[in-house]
Amino acid sequence: MRLADTLRFARDAATGYPMRTTLSVLAMSIGVAAVVILTALGDGARRYVVGQFSSLGTNLIIVLPGRSGTGGFNPANAITSTPRDLTIDDAGSLRRLPGVRRVAPLAVGTSEINYGGKLREVMVAGSTAEFIPLRNFEIAQGQGLPEEDWNRGSSVAVIGAKIREEMFGSNPAIGQLVRVGDRRLRVVGVLKSTGQGLGLNTDELVILPVSLAQAMFNSNTLFRIMIEANSRDAIPGTKDLAMETLKQRHRGEEDVTVITQDAVLATFDKLLGALTLAVAGIAAISLAVAGILVMNVMLVAVTQRTGEIGLLKALGATARTIRLAFLAEAAMLSAVGAVVGYLLGQLGAFALRQFFPVFPAYPPDWAVIAGLTTALSTGLIFGVMPARRAARLDPVQALMKH
Repeated sequence: MRLADTLRFARDAATGYPMRTTLSVLAMSIGVAAVVILTALGDGARRYVVGQFSSLGTNLIIVLPGRSGTGGFNPANAITSTPRDLTIDDAGSLRRLPGVRRVAPLAVGTSEINYGGKLREVMVAGSTAEFIPLRNFEIAQGQGLPEEDWNRGSSVAVIGAKIREEMFGSNPAIGQLVRVGDRRLRVVGVLKSTGQGLGLNTDELVILPVSLAQAMFNSNTLFRIMIEANSRDAIPGTKDLAMETLKQRHRGEEDVTVITQDAVLATFDKLLGALTLAVAGIAAISLAVAGILVMNVMLVAVTQRTGEIGLLKALGATARTIRLAFLAEAAMLSAVGAVVGYLLGQLGAFALRQFFPVFPAYPPDWAVIAGLTTALSTGLIFGVMPARRAARLDPVQALMKH
């Protein structure tokens, strides 16, 4: 038998029993589709988180008040020392460090904004002129906070797009006086709409000078100090310098935590990468199940086609030819199942992207290749046993049974 004859034999065998073939193809396609959709979901989550962290700004170093819990517990410190506040002057001392491009102190809280009898709750971020460029925010109208002494802020505010829309409607917002908490502030800028990002919805944000925010919240401590390094290479050195500077200012105590954006990103990337691999492994189990189903179907086919095998052998077909014919049928079922599964998986990933537009649910190439390869190899591996059984049949016995 030539290759074309072998393939024709396999095709006729598959089409001869449509229900059995359909079920085999369906089982294989479900397995491949599961791999494609689940890895698209896992990798989409990873890309989303990485994208969100990247949108915070680039080359970021973040200083948090209080020591992270890695240094162990010292009972003496617990009684005698309380963590010092992160102050505006602490942030100011970091501006002079080599390798620092921008520094933005940040005080955060909630308050109410009032204009023309309209009242709503808002998130207030107290910072400086450098906060908006550091965070990669864009100004849609007006300008950002003015460059000025951080300890004496002007009575101005930059508001989010949604607040502008709700408070002012079609009227101009720039230059209007609004009341935020107990302060009268002049609107100098409106942020471009960006929506929700890592817990901070800029559309509902009011940015005002940091000293005003601290007075409003009756607090001297900062929520964070955000530092932008000159380059990615400068991050480790700048981080160490920032820690050393604050340690000196706080009488030799390491009572702050300094984290880098890269370190947080790498952790999330690793974590979500492992999650994607895990869900791919779970989905791959269904491919093994599909392979077993193909084997069962082929074993039934051998039993049903005993006479046909006997006739072929009587006409001179070798055991190798019979083996190849049955393996070709298993490969054909697996290949069709893999292709159908791939198409179904891509359709599922497309549906995910439609329902969750912020989620880049694209299956990674390695998952698609691994899914298709596993489908074909399981089909062939589990097709070996039925093919060998068919090849070992005695022609006389086979024809007698027929």
